[in-house]
Amino acid sequence: MLLKLFIIALLLFIVFNLFRAGIVMVRNDPEQKQMSRLLGRRVLYSVVVLLIIMLAMALGWITPNPRPY
Repeated sequence: MLLKLFIIALLLFIVFNLFRAGIVMVRNDPEQKQMSRLLGRRVLYSVVVLLIIMLAMALGWITPNPRPY
């Protein structure tokens, strides 16, 4: 259960970074480094979430839904 809460927290943080990058993009500042840094963090945390899910499935901590057929 704690693992699922951790994954949900990371996913919410990814969405938060996406909105922060969107705000920086809409401001149209000449300093665009912050936007690329925020989007890079989003990609990094997305990869971390995928690796955690794959590892948890491999170790049997979480199980995917059964096949529908």
